[in-house]
Parts: sequence; C-alpha cells; structure tokens
Amino acid sequence: MDRTPQSNVLFVVLDTVRKDRLEPYGYERETTPELSRFAEEATVFESAVAPAPWTLPVHASLFTGRYPSQHGADQGSPYLDDETTLASILSTAGYDTACYSSNAWITPYTGLTDGFDDQDSFFEVLPGDVLSGPLASVWQTVNDNDYLRDLASKLVHVGAMAHSKLASGEGADSKTPTVIDRTRSFIDDSESDDGWFTFVNLMDAHLPYYPPEEYREEFAPGVDPDDVCQNSKEYNSGAREIDDDEWEDIRGLYDAEIAHMDAELGRLFDWLRETGQWEETTVVVAADHGELHGEHDLYGHEFALYDQLINVPLLVKHPDLEADRRDDLVELLDCYHTVLDVLDVDPDAIGRTDGDGHSDRVVARDSTRSLLSREYRAFDGVADPDAGQRAVLEGEGDDYAFVEYAQPVIELHHLEEKASEAGIDLPDDHRAYSRLRAARSTDAKYVRADRIPDEGYRLDEDPAERTSVDPADDDIVAATERALARFEGEVGGAWDDPTETDDAADALDEADEETRDRLRELGYLE
Repeated sequence: MDRTPQSNVLFVVLDTVRKDRLEPYGYERETTPELSRFAEEATVFESAVAPAPWTLPVHASLFTGRYPSQHGADQGSPYLDDETTLASILSTAGYDTACYSSNAWITPYTGLTDGFDDQDSFFEVLPGDVLSGPLASVWQTVNDNDYLRDLASKLVHVGAMAHSKLASGEGADSKTPTVIDRTRSFIDDSESDDGWFTFVNLMDAHLPYYPPEEYREEFAPGVDPDDVCQNSKEYNSGAREIDDDEWEDIRGLYDAEIAHMDAELGRLFDWLRETGQWEETTVVVAADHGELHGEHDLYGHEFALYDQLINVPLLVKHPDLEADRRDDLVELLDCYHTVLDVLDVDPDAIGRTDGDGHSDRVVARDSTRSLLSREYRAFDGVADPDAGQRAVLEGEGDDYAFVEYAQPVIELHHLEEKASEAGIDLPDDHRAYSRLRAARSTDAKYVRADRIPDEGYRLDEDPAERTSVDPADDDIVAATERALARFEGEVGGAWDDPTETDDAADALDEADEETRDRLRELGYLE
C-alpha cells in the first residue's frame, strides 16, 4: 500500500509517565491539555506494551527492534554492542538525526546515541567524559571477560552516585525547556533534502518530583517536595512508611511534572504548526514505562511488571492513521519498524555497516510490525520470524506482547543500602532479587519469576491485578502461560534458577592490579 509521503519524524518519550494520568486516557485532572489537542488528530493506542519496565532496555528496543534479551542492553551490560540503531540507518539514508534528553542512560556511554548526527543528554550529575568514555570501556571490559562478569553486579558505585544525587533533588531542575529549545534549533538548521528524525526524552516525571512552582501550586498546593518521600528504595525496603495523605501529595507533584512537560511539548507542536512543518511530520508520543505510587505495595518502577509500568501511553499522528482509538495489542518495539515505514527506508538497501565501517547486526524492516500496515501483527507471512513472532505463530491464534526484566543492579544496591541503614535484613526471596518475564494479551497476563511465585491475571476482569489466577483454574491465563513458555524457549530458556544470579565467591581476587586501580579511579571500588 502506498504511504502518504512524510519528510520528518518527531519521536517523543515522556519518561516514567503512566497512561492513567493523561487526559486522553480518561484522567479527570487537566494535566495534559496539549496532548488532548494532539489526540484529536492522532491514533490513541489503548494496549501498547513496553518490552521492559525501565529506560535503558526499552530505548534499546525502540532503536533496534529487538527484545531486551536479544540486544543485551541492561544494567549488567549497560551498552548496545554490535547493533545498528534506527538513527544510524536513517542517517545513512540521508536524514538529519538528533537526540535530546536529560536521561543519564541515553548517552554515548550506553551506545543509545549511536547514529545521531547531533545529541545532548543535558545530564549534569557526572562529568561528560566519565559517562562517554572511561566508564563505557571499563564496564565493557568487565562484561566481556568471563571471570570478571560476576563482578559487574558489585561495580555500581558510579551509577549509584548519579541516582543518589538525582534523588536528593540537587539535580532536579527541569531540563525540558532547554531540550525543546535545542530540538527547535536543530529542526530549524536542518538542510537535508530528505528530512529529519528527532528523538526527544522528557525526564520530569521521573523521581524526584520538583515541578516548577506554577504547576506545583496548581496540582499540589502547599506541598513542599522536600517533605515527602522522594526515594523509592526507602519505601520498598521497608525503611520508610507512606500514609494516604503523603501518597496524595506525591501524586500531586507527579501530576504537576506531567503538566509542565505537556506545556513544553505544546510549545514545540505550536512552533511546528506555525513554521508549516506539522503536516509533513509524523509525531509519535509514548512513555518508556510507567510508575507505581503504592499500588502492590511498591513505589517507583522496579521489581515488578504490573500494568501501571508496562501498559504505556502511545499516540501517533500520521495521515494514513485515523484520528481514533485502537484497542488491539501493540508492542513498543514495533515503533522501530513504523518509523522505517513512515520514511520508506529499507535497512538492507543502504548496507549493514555503521559510519565507521564496522559490520553490525541490523533488523530488517517488517511490515507486520509497522503500525501503518494492513498486515500489522499478521505474522504468518513472515519469512524469518523473531522470537516474539514465533511464540505467537506457534500458539493458538491469540496475540501476545512480551516483557523482560533482568535483575536491577543499581536499584538492588540502593535497596540493600537503605535496608541495612534501617537494620532490616532482606530475605532471599524478596522480589527485588527476582528476574521477571511476562506474556500479555489484551485479556490476560502471566509473569514468571525465579525467586517469587509466578503471577497470572485476567486483565479483562481484574485490570488492577489484585488477584492472581492459577493457570490450572483459567483457560485464558493457561494459554498466556504457554505463550510465555514458547517465548522463553526462543530467547534461551526460562529464568527459573535463582542460583544463576548469585555473585561469584570473590571475583575481584582474579582482577589484576591495573584493573583494580582503574576501577578505583572511576569510583567503583574504595
């Protein structure tokens, strides 16, 4: 099917934003008037599923079209390696490409900015040369060496420093206005005859919540951000209690942050309209993951795969998409194929090497994973199915999305630290130690864990996931569990042996002194 020509793509990620706090998804507070206006000319997807519950693996999936266990970018190995990114493909095809963000994971050190002609993380917690150079090479050396690999779970102090400073509020000033200004400047300066691809990550709704005063007074009047719990690990470890009034204050601050992002996004949208670029620009607005505010006795976005985290907002404006709502299942990693489809770029036609001549892996454009295609999710026509497609094809006719969550190294480090400070011993079967995978359909979800009981839910009957259902008692949950088992088989087996994540007895003893000295310089070791 011929596509309506589009020259440009603006891809916006609202970091850590849950869909039920946005007006287009039924929220009663007026947090997002600009998104509501945008939704009137966009397709609003109700069942978009993120491939993981946190930033790094989700963005790696957006940029490669692969599931987390396939691209390998996670806290144990926090970088993309031998992967051709979406930006690399588009840049090679002649598009101007840029990435602007205030998220520490979207930096040269993780490889997520590879291929962008221009990028800025606006991340000021650690010096740029640490994030973009030495840390990357040392962490990669550790992970590429068998006897040092187990050490990776201990070498988290640089990341811990960054997270601690963020949680203190010292680095909490919003970078969003600057991100929007840089985006406008890049677009204004673009001279490509083909067009541009701009990726923007807005970070305000990530802890800690320090919204500008005008939004705080509207959504959380009288609330001092320093008076509420801004560190999720304190609550999740059991070191800190939060009562109903404090949760209300926290949620108000969160709403205020979302309202600020919405206003800034509206400023960018209005400028695109005023400069005559709106009609020829496809706009994608999504969240990479959501947030928990006490649901399931959790705070933040770690240690779980509940729908508040993985069923994310997704709105797409394209002339071939109706301004309507869609209930069918969507995987966020399908956005990779959708962008290629919008700009009619075939990765195979432009070669499989990056700008430095390195031969990297590249995911071919697949119409069954493009939101624009009539063949969307019709996997039976795919010649070489990926892991998710194969798991669906070999099933019973239902469609499923798949989610993966490896053990979170930095979050676990902080959780143990907060527990220790409070004199709390975390049990071996605490959910923070668990690796999780899930299969999700529009009606059900099944979550497999290696240290805690599996969880099954009938989302059509229990959307809040309050009561776990045994597959033996429900055919739909049973079918979802079988889909997950097929996916696990495709990506290397189930995460069902807790001993696989245990630390080596003393891996550091095998590191030479030069490696030890380098790690001390970076702050990994004392």
